[in-house]
Formats: sequence, structure tokens, C-alpha cells
Amino acid sequence: MNERLQKYMARCGVASRRKCEELISSGAVAINNIIVKELGTKIDSDADVVTVSGKKIEPEKEKVYIALNKPEGYVSTVKDEKNRPTIIDIIKVKERVYPIGRLDYDTSGLILLTNDGNIYNRIIHPRNNIDKAYIAIIEGYPSPEEIEHFQNGVNLDGYITAPSKFKIIAQGSKKTRVEITIHEGKNRQVRRMCSAINHEVINLQRIRIGKIKLENLPKGKWRFLTEEEINYLKKL
Repeated sequence: MNERLQKYMARCGVASRRKCEELISSGAVAINNIIVKELGTKIDSDADVVTVSGKKIEPEKEKVYIALNKPEGYVSTVKDEKNRPTIIDIIKVKERVYPIGRLDYDTSGLILLTNDGNIYNRIIHPRNNIDKAYIAIIEGYPSPEEIEHFQNGVNLDGYITAPSKFKIIAQGSKKTRVEITIHEGKNRQVRRMCSAINHEVINLQRIRIGKIKLENLPKGKWRFLTEEEINYLKKL
């Protein structure tokens, strides 16, 4: 079967397709012992031998889909150049899984991991507009005008965010607990959006990705997705 090299690599569970493209460009990938750097390269997955950093890769026979309640203090990558703890240190499975998207180092909550490159691309692709819901504790008490500004789109260094949802859950001593729903995934977006309306985030937790919910999964624990959840992802 002929397919693009980066798609084959993702299907083998090496990394996300974008990360696979970076590996190809860096010269880490060889086909039949010949290093390739062309992203459009196609392979015969039934006959060609592909290696990454000298190690042969093959498609994962078992597809794995995982939900993790990421704790603060972990990075959402397979490896970290600063040697900080990664979420892969928490997940103990024999398959090579990688995170679908990211959560900030100081943000907790729901993150999905898989070795299925097709599912990764379905969730990441902007056209699917998958909602992501967060519980945030912010400084102060946002006014109706500030909430409307947040929901209609704020300016983040020249980028206007898409319409979002902002619901007050409770107010305490000089802080407010809110539920925020967005479908974009810019770097530290929720925190930056709150800063844009002058209410800094004190604590942030993601509680939902599309129809998949964190619910009562303890922080630092993970579970396999249910068949219903997997089917939902495959239909995106």
C-alpha cells in the first residue's frame, strides 16, 4: 500500500503527523537505509523498511485511546528538552502513545493520548471546531461588559479569538470561579484571554474535549476511552 511517509510514521505510533514531518526534515528518517528529507515522499508500506534514528518502525497492531487527568508540573510532550516530567511518565502502556494537543505546564485536566494518527488529525483539525471546556478561578469579579468582550473575541497580539462562552459559577473573596468554553488551541489561550479582560487566572483545569468528559477521574490518573467515546472520535 502506497502512502505518505509522515502518515505511515504516525500510523506506527512514532508521533503526531506534524512531529513526524519535523523528524523527516531533520534527517532522522530512512527508507531502505537511504535518508529522506522530502515531506511528500511516498512508501510502499508492504515492502519498504522505514527506520527512525536507526530503529525500524512498524504499525502498531493495537490502537490505544487514553484519557488522562494531567497534574500541574508536567509537560504535554513525549520528551522535554529541559528534562521536566512529561505526561508519558504517568502513562504505563506497552504501546507508544503521544498526546493529542497540549495543556500548559501549570494547567491540569483532561488530555487525550493515542497511537492512532487518524484520530489525532480528526481532533486537531480546525474544521471540526471541537469545544474544549475549562474551569478557571480568576482574580476579581468580571463585569457584564467584560464577559461580553470575552465572548465576542479578544485581541491576542493581533489575533482576534473566535466566539466563546463564559459562565460564572461562584464568587468568593476577591476571586470568581467560571466555566469557559473555546474551540481554538492557541498557546496559553484561556489565560491570555482572561488577562485581556484584566482578570488573571489563578487556577485552570480542562474538564471536557468535545463529548469526552473528565468527570471524577482523579488528578494524575488515566483510563482507556470507552467504545462509545472511541466511536464518537472516529465520526468527527
